[in-house]
Amino acid sequence: MSDPGAVLADLRDESEELDALVAGLPAGRWAGPTPADGWTVAHQIAHLAWTDRQALLSATDPDTFAEAVRVALRSPLTFVDEGAEAGARQRPERLLAGWREGREALLRALGGQPDGAKLGWFGPPMSVASMATGRLMETWAHGQDVADALGVTRTPTARLRHVARIGVRARDFSYAARRLDPPAEEFRVELRAPDGTLWTYGPEDAGQRVTGDALEFCLLVTQRAHRDDLPSVRAEGADAERWLGIAQAFAGPPGKGRAPAAGGGA
Repeated sequence: MSDPGAVLADLRDESEELDALVAGLPAGRWAGPTPADGWTVAHQIAHLAWTDRQALLSATDPDTFAEAVRVALRSPLTFVDEGAEAGARQRPERLLAGWREGREALLRALGGQPDGAKLGWFGPPMSVASMATGRLMETWAHGQDVADALGVTRTPTARLRHVARIGVRARDFSYAARRLDPPAEEFRVELRAPDGTLWTYGPEDAGQRVTGDALEFCLLVTQRAHRDDLPSVRAEGADAERWLGIAQAFAGPPGKGRAPAAGGGA
């Protein structure tokens, strides 16, 4: 199991890196489009702020959070977009200040949870480490949308290990989200980390294997790039091949993913 303290520290660093991208933007750039259909830079930050608030509620007021889940699930296909839209209507400086305040409050709340605590969510309850990992994955993924919109190339860091791990662990959910039965056997996943070391998951002798660059794998499982544009990510075995076509590290219904880049292709 991940160390909650280490994950929380990485979540703070990931948030601060994204903050640095948007802190100095003029108001007009906040209204600029990102690769997510209909979402501006403001929508991306508003979504993170909204989700942080839900996580904070879960950690500090479980009854109120349970009611928020009941309300959200009345419109399961639209409540995420509605939350982002509401936040994006704010002035950029107010939106940024609210995101900063909310994420710091969440870090304090998660850091103060007792050992073994389970926190409610829109799916199964999660440990503190899992909640923090989920928040980091979303911060990184939506940060990628912002970076792409601004024409910024981010330097990959060791924090990608959290995104990769949740992507691997979410394998069976990727099938369930499409009402498919997952394979019974585990897969072997081997990813080249930013520092050149190898991150490995699953049994070494597994018949189904996935290999590749960790950054490209993370872009794949967060659906921030089309598989044709991620040539290092390769599958060995029919089941592994199928998984790479449906993989998603995030909760909720299957995403539409990204179209291939112009002229792209493995």
